[in-house]
Amino acid sequence: MPTPYGPRGGMAFGAQELRVLRRALALALNPSPVTAQEAQDCLRLAESLDEAMRESARLRAFLVADLARYRAALPGTATGYLALLDEALDAGHRPKADDLAALGALRGNPAAAALYARCAPSAPSVTLPAARTRIRARTRLHAVPGGRRSEEQPDQKPPQKPAQKPAPRPAPATPKRPVPTPGEVFPRRKPAPPAPDSRDCPDSRDCQGSRHHLAAG
Repeated sequence: MPTPYGPRGGMAFGAQELRVLRRALALALNPSPVTAQEAQDCLRLAESLDEAMRESARLRAFLVADLARYRAALPGTATGYLALLDEALDAGHRPKADDLAALGALRGNPAAAALYARCAPSAPSVTLPAARTRIRARTRLHAVPGGRRSEEQPDQKPPQKPAQKPAPRPAPATPKRPVPTPGEVFPRRKPAPPAPDSRDCPDSRDCQGSRHHLAAG
């Protein structure tokens, strides 16, 4: 049965398992008819790999839980914590911020200093917040009309447009006839001459005669 090996999820195979694995890879690259025994060996190897991966995950979970208990009891459990952390790293455990803080506090211990140096390369990927690791999209550049001018050619002034002639002034409009006022439409009547006073002509007949005479004359 394959055995987990190394901190990066490696597997250790036996001689018979390597032979089956080599045959499975050859069939994947160059498909060809296989015997029933070869197919059975490949299936058995696949099941063994799955079981080894599950066993590795269970072991890693147990070590992480035990490591948390030792870390909570520091500094009295420094020796056991450092040994357990070394074993957890070999099983594929990635150090967290709590592990780095504990190793920093125990840096006076040579074993702790060695483990801290071992975990230091992975420290930025663990301690930095996710917001800082995001890459901002570059600002899109827009083309400017005209492009880039050559340095050899001097700046040329744009051609000036000819001055436009002023438009002729419109001729003065003919004055319209003013609207007549009511006084012009309806002129005032002349006052009638006053009637002769009877006191000046006591005899009305004489007055009438004089008026008649004046009219005839």
